[in-house]
Amino acid sequence: MRLLKYPYLVQREILENMEYPDLFMLSFVSKNTKKLIKSTQMNRFKMISSIKYDTDRTDQPYVYIAHENSNDQIMRIVEDKETKKDDFQLSISGKTINFRLQEDDRNSRLELPERFFSPYPVITYKQCDKESVIKSIHDYLLDFFGTSVKYLWQAQDFKDTDFYIPFVSQLQNVSFCIDLWLGWNFEEMARLENFFALSPILKSIQMYARTTSQPFNPKSKFYQAESVEIDQYQHTVPDILGRFQGRQAFIRCAECKRSALIEFMNRWKSGEEFQNLEYLKIEIFGGEVLQNQILNAIEAKQLDATKQPPTHNVPKV
Repeated sequence: MRLLKYPYLVQREILENMEYPDLFMLSFVSKNTKKLIKSTQMNRFKMISSIKYDTDRTDQPYVYIAHENSNDQIMRIVEDKETKKDDFQLSISGKTINFRLQEDDRNSRLELPERFFSPYPVITYKQCDKESVIKSIHDYLLDFFGTSVKYLWQAQDFKDTDFYIPFVSQLQNVSFCIDLWLGWNFEEMARLENFFALSPILKSIQMYARTTSQPFNPKSKFYQAESVEIDQYQHTVPDILGRFQGRQAFIRCAECKRSALIEFMNRWKSGEEFQNLEYLKIEIFGGEVLQNQILNAIEAKQLDATKQPPTHNVPKV
């Protein structure tokens, strides 16, 4: 590799001006090249907001580096349909991985021309090897970019569709964020609970829920999610006010009994339950909310209007 023949300052300047997809591919040239990139780009890597696996209904992740105002696509991982020939193979984390550079594999979901992105590789897998390929790629990213970077797996944007359980890979140092759509007369609770049982604790869940033929399991791992944002018809489906164990809950519901709100607030105030909960927002769009009756029932104290009220700010998960 001729890059290694240049003086160190020249090497660093060249690498500083390369895009992330190019740095990623260049790192496979040799161990020395990978080591050089890691040493010269250490400060640059520290500026990375997060590395995200973004999946849709195809369960074929787009992997990109997230910055404050932009994203750098570094690869896409797709199933090999055997309709196209792979361009080359590389050994990644001890596993032989197939690569393609065909442009039409890249932005098919985004429906954008190739000029909107820097070129990036497409990694292919056989269905039986899906988990092992993704794990090998992730292990390589952990080693290359470091464990201090946030890694997110996003299975989102499933709204206004039939019920769909997203694919969630079992990866280390990854936070998982998912969308779920539960329409009227939802009848697949067993599948849903099995998904929660087999998944790691989720960082965030966005859910649309109406009515179900069976209740949520009171011990469901759904209630352990760090953050829940839900549009529900009844406050008991699922029972966030009764069983949530996470940090933040954003609830929009049509039916919510006043007695349930009062009971929840008293349990929260006692400090004996909901000890992790730091923020709760409830919006009720079907029926009257008698705010003063609720405040009186929980013996809320009135603040002195002449004094500055206390503030409590928490970042949204």
